[in-house]
Amino acid sequence: MPDPEFLLLGEPLWLEFVNTAHQPPTGGEALPDPAAYLRWTKAVQLLSPGDAEAYRAALALRERLAAIADALADGRAAAPSAIEAVNRRLGLLEGREQLVRIGGRWRLRFHPERPPADLEAIALSAAQALANPLATVRRCPGPECGLFFLDETDNQSRRICSRTRCGQQRGRVERRRANRTPVVTDE
Repeated sequence: MPDPEFLLLGEPLWLEFVNTAHQPPTGGEALPDPAAYLRWTKAVQLLSPGDAEAYRAALALRERLAAIADALADGRAAAPSAIEAVNRRLGLLEGREQLVRIGGRWRLRFHPERPPADLEAIALSAAQALANPLATVRRCPGPECGLFFLDETDNQSRRICSRTRCGQQRGRVERRRANRTPVVTDE
């Protein structure tokens, strides 16, 4: 069952995290304090220390990730400093590379020695999305929305954050537009 406190769209973890900065329809902050951050990490099944220091680090990383999402949604390259923030978190992961067979082919995969901590998991999610050449970060154009989402469709045709959230309204607008009676002018 979805958590009623937080708007979760089923997007990659890093975009769910970025979207906590401006929750529609009010545009308010979903993580105003360490307790809220701890509840959010539980809602997305992450482990977090939940203290003030972890909260400050989380907000700092979210700011960098939001800069990446903004840049990508606008068709720009992400700032090197934002990518470095992701790489710093990835550098905290302990583990090793392993050779694994996937679909009849050998692949090199990182195998962590422990489950990633909250910010490591969020950074890993961002890195995986950024490394996917078929994924495009978009911003929902829905009224009072602006949430980020990842378009992984083959033809890059996804335009809204969610069918249930902004899709119903967009469908109504398109139906109204299609049902309009054309204006006939005398010429």
